[in-house]
Amino acid sequence: MIIVISLGGSVITPPEKGRLGAVANEIKKLLKKNMVFVVVGGGKTAKSYIEIARDFGSNEVCCDLMGIDATRINARLLIAALSGSAYPDPPLDYQDAKKVMGPGKVIVMGGVSPGYTTDAVAAILAEYVGADIFVKATSVDGVYDSDPNKNPNAKKFDKVTPRQLVEITMGGQMKAGFIYIMDPIAAKIIERCEIHTVIVNGNRPENIVDAVNGNHNGTVVVA
Repeated sequence: MIIVISLGGSVITPPEKGRLGAVANEIKKLLKKNMVFVVVGGGKTAKSYIEIARDFGSNEVCCDLMGIDATRINARLLIAALSGSAYPDPPLDYQDAKKVMGPGKVIVMGGVSPGYTTDAVAAILAEYVGADIFVKATSVDGVYDSDPNKNPNAKKFDKVTPRQLVEITMGGQMKAGFIYIMDPIAAKIIERCEIHTVIVNGNRPENIVDAVNGNHNGTVVVA
């Protein structure tokens, strides 16, 4: 099985050895029978740099590029946590990722180009390598009809269609560093390629393996 994981930056930043180690250990479990790709977000590291750069007058492309650099630093940190179980360098684009594709090593990468969050990068990568499952590990336990951090009455969906996911995500702002459940571009990619997608809370690293095995309490995107 080919697995692509979009690992939200909020799951691994600020970096803590224990938390990174736990995430790495769960990802290693997937290597026994699968080929695994992980695309890492920028999290608070990227957001703080972007906010300061924006205050100095940087445009959104420059802010995006700064965020991409942060995702690649986070990718290298996860590679370190995975030790010998990961390919040693983050691929810089989809073609490079596919070139090193193979069993036995996790391929970890960050952002690719301005205008795309790492969710979109992961979704495009999933389509490009023919992934069997796309796991989005984020800071909430699934898709809601509104922000559960702000609305205590937010309704969680156990299942959504790709079209519903697109409609829910279209309310997000296309600005560097903006946080939302998923990039609307990623949602559109999921809709067009109909990839099996599961959205889970990555703050419990075991949810990543459970998502692959079908034993989770997240949200499934049903084509």
